[in-house]
Amino acid sequence: MDDELTTVLAAVGPRLRALRRLRETTLTDLSETTGISVSTLSRLESGQRKPTLELLLPLAKAYGVQMDELVGAPLTGDPRIHMRPVVRGRMTMVPLTRRAGGVQAYKLLIPAASGEPEQKTHEGYEWVYVLSGRLRVLLGDQDVVLAPGEAAEFDTRVPHWFGSADAGTVEVLSLFGRQGERAHLRARAGGA
Repeated sequence: MDDELTTVLAAVGPRLRALRRLRETTLTDLSETTGISVSTLSRLESGQRKPTLELLLPLAKAYGVQMDELVGAPLTGDPRIHMRPVVRGRMTMVPLTRRAGGVQAYKLLIPAASGEPEQKTHEGYEWVYVLSGRLRVLLGDQDVVLAPGEAAEFDTRVPHWFGSADAGTVEVLSLFGRQGERAHLRARAGGA
């Protein structure tokens, strides 16, 4: 095996371990998600098991990353992000970032709501910016409607829900950090 391939394969285990820890996932949880045994996952992470396509494909799917991120494939020079929309319920999420961990960016398309809003909580911090339509944000006991060009940010451990404020679809840019990362915006003083 050539030295470059050996080096790439040796880096997969530590990359998998770092990704799992960043996502705060246990080997047991990952095993349940992927169908790969805990011992195989442990050996992959420690470098005692050679990564194969059959093992890496379910791991990439579980983490929501491209295969090249798991193996550290060299960049091709193509800066485009190939967005694959994900549909959750009636909402369409288009990932705008590809790297695992840290702040993630999404474009959300949210159709008019049906039924009663159900507030949820989870770890993280979210920043939303309305591109078009009107976004209704329920945050604890607050009920706010944002118009295009308006933004909101909140700790997702506070009960929250957001959706279309009326009969139209709302288009939103969302930045989400699992570890409580906040969006930091700086405006120029003096009006341009």
